[in-house]
Amino acid sequence: MSRIGKHSVPVPAGVDVAVNGQLVTAKGKLGSLSLTLIDDITAKLEDGKVVVAPANDSKRARVMWATSRTLINNMVTGVNQGFTINLEINGVGYRAAVQGKELVMQLGYSHDVKYPIPEGITIKCDKPTAISVSGFDKQKVGQVAAEIRGWKKPEPYKGKGIKYDTETIIRKEGKKK
Repeated sequence: MSRIGKHSVPVPAGVDVAVNGQLVTAKGKLGSLSLTLIDDITAKLEDGKVVVAPANDSKRARVMWATSRTLINNMVTGVNQGFTINLEINGVGYRAAVQGKELVMQLGYSHDVKYPIPEGITIKCDKPTAISVSGFDKQKVGQVAAEIRGWKKPEPYKGKGIKYDTETIIRKEGKKK
């Protein structure tokens, strides 16, 4: 029995969830998302909750049960509240700014790094050393944050680079004389 899959997904006020066969759609104040479930999983809307269950006893159905429930929960949460990932920039002269539809970063290269902001994603730079990535699709927000972090990953000696605000960089000791 899946410990995560057996819990139903509550649908908050202001969010419309429709289950049409294997297609689950969620519409809210921030946008609209849809998910096509695999054939081994069934979803039903009961009493303002989405109930996900395996269609048969196959191993694939048991594996995908909790995964499908979590994806539906992320859709409902995303269209209602949205998701935000905060990044920090550490390093002398390293900074970022939003210019039009691009994130322009100075990361110690001979040129500025220009990252085009995708549709459905909002990027804010309240300080030159802080980047906030937000949107209603959790996968897309995480992917954009990972791509931005990939331009200059934090290094273990001085901690320079772009890191998540919740990330802890394990520091190494430098050379000794």
